[in-house]
Amino acid sequence: MNFQPLSESEWRAKLTPQEFHVLREAGTEAPFKGEYTDTTTEGIYSCRACGNELFRSDQKFSAHCGWPAFFSPLAGDKVIEREDTSLGMRRTEVLCAQCQSHLGHVFEGEGYDTPTDLRYCINSIAMRLEPKE
Repeated sequence: MNFQPLSESEWRAKLTPQEFHVLREAGTEAPFKGEYTDTTTEGIYSCRACGNELFRSDQKFSAHCGWPAFFSPLAGDKVIEREDTSLGMRRTEVLCAQCQSHLGHVFEGEGYDTPTDLRYCINSIAMRLEPKE
């Protein structure tokens, strides 16, 4: 996919107001309300803004945190991780590497029984699930 950067007005035209708030303004959807929070369907999760493939369903786990959780991205170059000091705390923000849209945050050392001890806590509204055929 050949992605062309969009202006703020083009993003507003392409995305719903809720999608724009999360993806382009680093907002967060309400916990336990997202479309994919409890989904177990096999497939690939892609960025809702640009279609970049981000996570596989076999990397998703039940963290009971209110948002979809993954222990690893599809490939390290699919996401960007950067320091986020908003809200008076230090976190690691996760962005789509292709369009730099906000996806959520990644946390480590929480003791989940996963191969990486990471929890990519991703907003459902930031992704689309493409079910396995």
